[in-house]
Formats: sequence, C-alpha cells, structure tokens
Amino acid sequence: MIFGRCMRAGSPAEIFLAFLRLGLTAFGGPIAHLGYFRQEFVLRRGWIDEPGYADLLALCQFLPGPASSQLGFALGLRRGGGILGGLAAWAGFTLPSALLLLVCALVAGRMQGPLGQALLHGLQLVAVAVVAQAVWGMTRSLAPDRPRAGIALAGLCLVLLVPQSLVQLGVIALGALAGLLLCRQAPITATGHVTGPVSRRAAAMALLLFLLLFLIPRTGFWGGLGHFSAFYRAGAFVFGGGHVVLPLLQARLVTPGFLGEHDFLAGYGLAQAVPGPLFTIAAYLGAAMAAASHASGALVLAAAGIALAGIFLPGLLLLVGILPFWDRLRLHPSAQAAMRGANAAVLGLLGAALYTPVWTSAVRGPPDVAVAATGFLLLTVWKAPPWSVVLLLAALGMAGV
Repeated sequence: MIFGRCMRAGSPAEIFLAFLRLGLTAFGGPIAHLGYFRQEFVLRRGWIDEPGYADLLALCQFLPGPASSQLGFALGLRRGGGILGGLAAWAGFTLPSALLLLVCALVAGRMQGPLGQALLHGLQLVAVAVVAQAVWGMTRSLAPDRPRAGIALAGLCLVLLVPQSLVQLGVIALGALAGLLLCRQAPITATGHVTGPVSRRAAAMALLLFLLLFLIPRTGFWGGLGHFSAFYRAGAFVFGGGHVVLPLLQARLVTPGFLGEHDFLAGYGLAQAVPGPLFTIAAYLGAAMAAASHASGALVLAAAGIALAGIFLPGLLLLVGILPFWDRLRLHPSAQAAMRGANAAVLGLLGAALYTPVWTSAVRGPPDVAVAATGFLLLTVWKAPPWSVVLLLAALGMAGV
C-alpha cells in the first residue's frame, strides 16, 4: 500500500469545504478530531484507506506539533497532490475557531466590570479542570510503566524547582536521552509505505527552514519578528498533545510580562468551548496582547495572524520534511525510544503547569476547588462535551459560586 489509494485529485476548494465542515463542528479535542477525520475521509468520502490512515496517524503522533492539524494537512496534501491541498485543509479546519477566539479577545478587553471579572474567573477554573483531565488521560498513555513514570516525575520536579523557561527545553532533551537508555521496547510495527507528493529535495528545504526560523531573535517582541518567534518556539516543542502548549506559551508570554496570567488562563478556558484545534488559542493571545497595548484594529488582526502562523508553522514544516523519510525512521529503535522519553518528560511539564500557573492563579478557596472538581469529574467520568463544561463553569463563576 502506498499512502492509501485515491480515486482522483481534489481541488483546493473541495478540500477547503470538506475541512470547513469539520472546523465548524469538530468539538472535543485532538482525540475526537482523529475520530472525525476517520469517519469523514476514510469511511464517508473514501479519500484514503484504513491502513493509509493508520500510517499517517502514526507519523503525526511521532512528530512534535498538533497531531490533528498535522493529520488534516497531510490528508489535504495527499488529496490535492501538493502544498495547496494541505493549506486548504489547514485553513478550513483552523479558521472557524481562530476567528471565534479573535472576537472573544476583542470583547474580553471591554469586560472590566465585576460581572466580566467573574466570567473570566469561571474560565480560569475551566482551565484547571481541563488541564487536570489532560494530565490524567496522558498519564495512562505516555507514562504507563515505571521508567516513563520516573521520567515524568523528574521533569515535573525540575520545572517546579527551577522555574526558568530554558529548563523546559532541557527537560525535553533529558527526557529523550533517558528514553534512549530506559525505554527500548519493541518499535512500532509498520503496516505499509507512507509516501506522498513531497520530493526529498522539498523535504530537505522544509527541514532547513524549520531550523533557520529558530535564528529569529526573541528580543523586540512587538517588532513583529519577536512576536512570531515566541509562538514558533512554543509550537516547535509540543510533544504529546495540544495541551502541552500551555506551559510553553506561559513561559514565553506570561513570565516576560507580555500578558497577564488571568487573561492567559481565560483564553485557555475559552479555547475549550470552540471547535477545531486547541492551537488556535494563539489567535486569542496575539490579539489580546495587541489590544492591551491599545493597538489599532489592523494591528490587532495582524498580531493574531502572526501568532497563528507562528504556532502552527513548525509542526507543518516538520511533517513535510519527515514525510519522505518516515518509512525508515519509524522502524529505528533509537528514534522510538527517544520519543517515548520525550513524551514522558512533557507530561511532567504539563503536571507542573497544572500547579503553576493554572491552580495557583485560579483557585482562591474551597468554593473554587468544588467548581474545578465538578468540571474535572464531568469531563472524565460523565464524558460531558468540553463546551458544556465551559458554559457551566463560566456560569458558576458569574454567579459567584
């Protein structure tokens, strides 16, 4: 099997409209998105067969970045026969939630009264429940044995004891090294061949661009390039799921003082209530920072667009760069072991973020503990849709519970 079978190439417009439908309706987070993609493009439309879909999914879960967005880009890339198809898929799936969060950022700046502050506090409690759910679920998949649990615990302790942004990258690197030594289980079994409309030359150029963009300086944040760099560096190190972007963004935006913790967590809570990928929180954060500096409407839109491009670009460049080499790479035991260790380490990062800034900023007393625990149990035990939990906890916050 070569990348699944396709009856004919699709136009960018066809691909955009197919993914736009999902961008407007795909609630539930990355795992749910993968199910929606399978239903729509494997079973309903027949754009790819089951083994091909499984192979693409394995690639996107191996790479850092937002797995569901990368998978959608890969499906569009294949269907359209090139980059335009991938971009059409990305735009259709991403723009609905990005535009909704942009509007929320503009409205949030006008909510300065007691009712608005209570709503924002409710959204912060949503973040507590959602991050706790992510830690709970990712523990079972990313740290199911003693070596990986130990790597996760060590990462959590190191981040809490040395609260510096560079420590987070060091934890991921040390996790990968520990994985090489401790996590050499049997590699993933290949089910076929993953190839596509990407030449090795184009792949090499994508990987080179991925590395060159790290040279953009982080100083002069509102100079434009520094703005892009902050989101690019966060998006480049998201292993294990979209929720891991929370501590990485917090270190690059909140710690330097570009955005307040309360606004940051409110945006994270709002991102749970919209369909599409969690990474579209970048549109909210970029717009919120520009609005806070009293920028013009055009600059607010530009800031949101730059942030959105910055956070998604590294994962998409890596996908294009690795695609032609994936067959050989996925069978290499060392690559698999390093990724197991890195994924366990980022679980530790997310666990540390659950304590600070999520818990320390949102929970002010016993009533807040009760509200956050309610949201957590609704998500994990009753399997309530995230948007309904957002509405409930926001309402409780406004009611002063």
